[in-house]
Amino acid sequence: MTIDVRPRGGGVSFGVKAQPRAKRSGVIGEWNGCVRVAVREPAEGGRANAAILETLAGALGVRAGDVALVSGAASSRKVVAVAGLGAADAARRLEAAARGAL
Repeated sequence: MTIDVRPRGGGVSFGVKAQPRAKRSGVIGEWNGCVRVAVREPAEGGRANAAILETLAGALGVRAGDVALVSGAASSRKVVAVAGLGAADAARRLEAAARGAL
């Protein structure tokens, strides 16, 4: 599993493949270099996006305010930025979270 995490102004950014209306919320794996995130909320009114950011903050061990949606608000493919983490540390945490879901 290889998640493409890139340095970005004091933090990192990476791609996310969203799966709204899932049975359980969590990091569930990797897809084409992106982290796959499932959330129970529907993709309506930004509810799924908010849940994705909250799920990622928990998986990465950072405050919810440190995680931001950069692009893809209306798409299942998104780019997320996280402040205060290095690329290697973020990749390690995301991969550990994905392994825990399998």
